[in-house]
Amino acid sequence: MIESLGHFVTGLGVALEPTNLLFCLIGVLCGTLIGVLPGIGPVATIAMLLPITFYLTPVAALIMLAGIYYGSQYGGSTTSILMRVPGESASVVTCLDGYEMARKGRAGAALAIAALGSFFAGILGTFLNVLFGPEFAQIALSFGSAEYFGLMVLGLSVSIVMSHGSMLGAVGMVLLGVVLGSIGRDINTGFPRLTFDNPVLSDGIGFVPLAVGLFGIAEVMRNLEGGSGAAGSILKVGTLWPSREEARRATPAVLRGSLLGTILGILPGGGSILASFTAYGLEKRLSRRPEEFGQGAVEGLAAPESANNAAAQASFIPLLTLGIPPNAVLALLVGGMMIHGIAPGPTVMTEQPALFWGLIASMLIGNILLVIINLPLVGIWVQFLKIPYRFMFPAIFLFCCIGVYGVNSSSFEVLLAVGFGLLGFAMSKLGLEAAPLVLGFVLGPLIEEHLRRALTLSDGDLSVFVTRPLAATLLALAVLAPCLVLLPQFGKRRKEIFQEEE
Repeated sequence: MIESLGHFVTGLGVALEPTNLLFCLIGVLCGTLIGVLPGIGPVATIAMLLPITFYLTPVAALIMLAGIYYGSQYGGSTTSILMRVPGESASVVTCLDGYEMARKGRAGAALAIAALGSFFAGILGTFLNVLFGPEFAQIALSFGSAEYFGLMVLGLSVSIVMSHGSMLGAVGMVLLGVVLGSIGRDINTGFPRLTFDNPVLSDGIGFVPLAVGLFGIAEVMRNLEGGSGAAGSILKVGTLWPSREEARRATPAVLRGSLLGTILGILPGGGSILASFTAYGLEKRLSRRPEEFGQGAVEGLAAPESANNAAAQASFIPLLTLGIPPNAVLALLVGGMMIHGIAPGPTVMTEQPALFWGLIASMLIGNILLVIINLPLVGIWVQFLKIPYRFMFPAIFLFCCIGVYGVNSSSFEVLLAVGFGLLGFAMSKLGLEAAPLVLGFVLGPLIEEHLRRALTLSDGDLSVFVTRPLAATLLALAVLAPCLVLLPQFGKRRKEIFQEEE
């Protein structure tokens, strides 16, 4: 551990070189910008900038690309809080309570909590990378397809139990999300599923039109109707800093979200999205005021924002120590390393110590730069709330359409987003939540993939899910979670909570 800290100090010297510091600043600025703009995302941005890195040093190139990735986690919260439009996929959960805080005149405090929570999570994630990176990576290697299947099913189960209102409605939303996620060509056979002979659907439904439609466009429709959720009610900006009570409630949520995000960020597949959803569900379960979740709970904002940033930092652990990219963004970083003739894997730490420790140290500097950049912007962002909503809603709608169109230059996906907006509006009328649907959409394909892989490796033997202790434990928890609702005490308490919310 002491040796790792010594290497980290050496890495700070590398990261603080003027050229590397400049590209770290460029990376986090680009990341913040693409986080604010819905639809672009870090994958597309890094893919576009990858050829440019050929003209940079390996350290500067990777520092810039990494800054774009974790910087996008910061920026994604801005439009989620102010407009209920997820700027980045992991910011979907932020819409639930961050936007409600803004409606209650706490927009500045919400943005500050998101920035400070992300900053703390980033710093914690960086030091965990330094101290326990290889050990965490070895733990991740103990997860096979059966364990991943159990983890994903547990995530869906918990989302059902922790959702608002009817549990049957939550089950329906999860199943609808899984069905929507299965649209497209089968990954093994290439056979089209639920495409209705539409070639545009052969690659499936994108996450951006789904999220922007269900949250952004649906919110515009609710506002135009003039219901209780109208954004026009955001008339008071409030202080730009959280109150002492908000800080007291946010602190433990940030700690738990950071630790949970670090653990889940190492695992392939889930990443920031799974971390933010799981952190939200955990906080709601532990809270003494669960009835406030979805109504502007500070913990419901602080925990997922911390979790998604910690997950972004932790996802570098398997990449740098084992050469295994846990998500699509870091797979592009592998491409960046290979452009410079660097083979990712355990040898990077020993053969390229300046690269390895310089990249780790740059995350600390990058997070400091991000909080310096984002906190002054809070005052600028909240000025948008003073614009009359009759002027805002056309801009928001146009903003959503441009973001969706910009992903694949597809007008069909814009129509899909509008369709999901209508669906989200109808769901709000029926008292159904969008979050379980989104989680089902994200985890459904992963559940199918790991189920198939586990059965293939076991020659079709279903006992693999019960003979492997960790997989069996996760699946048992997934079954027990909904059963808790059947217990008189828990079921009564859950019913009382939702009655209070209504």
